[in-house]
Amino acid sequence: MSQASTPEGSTASVPPASGFDLAIDAMGGDNAPESVLDGLELVAERHPKARILLVGDEVRLGALLSRRPKAARICSLRHAPDAVPGDMKPTAALRMRQSSMRIAIDAVAAGEAAGVVSAGNTGALMALGKIVVKTLPEIDRPALAAIGPSARGEVVLLDLGANVTCEPRNLVEFAVMGDAFARVVLGLPEPSIGLLNVGSEELKGDDRVRQAAEMLRDSVLAPNFHGFVEGHDITAGTVDVVVTDGFTGNIALKTGEGAFKLMGGLLKQVFTSSLMAKLGYLLAKPALERLRDFMDPRRYNGAVLIGLNGVVVKSHGGTDGVGFAHAVDVAMDMVEHRFNQRIREKLATLPPKGRAVEGEAGPATSGVGLG
Repeated sequence: MSQASTPEGSTASVPPASGFDLAIDAMGGDNAPESVLDGLELVAERHPKARILLVGDEVRLGALLSRRPKAARICSLRHAPDAVPGDMKPTAALRMRQSSMRIAIDAVAAGEAAGVVSAGNTGALMALGKIVVKTLPEIDRPALAAIGPSARGEVVLLDLGANVTCEPRNLVEFAVMGDAFARVVLGLPEPSIGLLNVGSEELKGDDRVRQAAEMLRDSVLAPNFHGFVEGHDITAGTVDVVVTDGFTGNIALKTGEGAFKLMGGLLKQVFTSSLMAKLGYLLAKPALERLRDFMDPRRYNGAVLIGLNGVVVKSHGGTDGVGFAHAVDVAMDMVEHRFNQRIREKLATLPPKGRAVEGEAGPATSGVGLG
């Protein structure tokens, strides 16, 4: 392992023997490694005591760090000769043992780092997370979770595509993980939880959703379980955590992203349609800038594959340094607040996994994440 030189000729501090907070895949993403290093410069201001293992092309990263002294102080370099292409199939990525993503993931699996952040290939990161880091013993299936905007602030949505179909037990486990995620990342003391359904009435939905609701009403999460919620409740902020299977969650995510893009496009058309409209834009500009800041996707960057033996965070591939820093913030919050321990404590209160629910559906099916 080498040390990153600062402009003054000093070297980045080596973390203690206890290991790194995070391993960072410096070569993953459309704008890597520059956007990654820009993000870490911001991270160093927010987390000055962070210990980062930066994995990638040592020569390129060393040169970039020499111009980013704050990032250099918290980073140690590890060379990786390869990078996973964005269009590579997960099965092929698993065979690339010298890629920056794989070496970063290996550091988590070995206990050298508590978590990993990558803006690289989503399918590859999910496959490596499941196979190399492995699922917590108490969890049947990991889930992909992310934060989005709502009328009341922010909302957690999971699963976003890791599991196309789920058993009732899987949905209950997602609720446990979503509860812990909202407490750690959003700082909510008692997050409310809802199951996404085709209606809010108790008789709506299929057997899986209704059985999951019964299990949640009998669990430690019962005081915070709101019941069923519908699609419009996600952005309304009816609950803090929305739980669903990966098929439905991924569609909800992509629909929401499309709606936000449509709204932005329509606003642009309206305010450029005439001279009066342009004058109206000037009057409304301060309010529109506040709206833009609230809806800025960089604020919500960082989808998390939760339920693994370590923290695995996926940054959007096209983000800039600001967005990447937000993804690292999410990972740091999870590491600092012992996220996995919180999950284990809640799961210990649930009935054993072997105790089947009458009429329970077949095994969950893995799917595709954010694409």
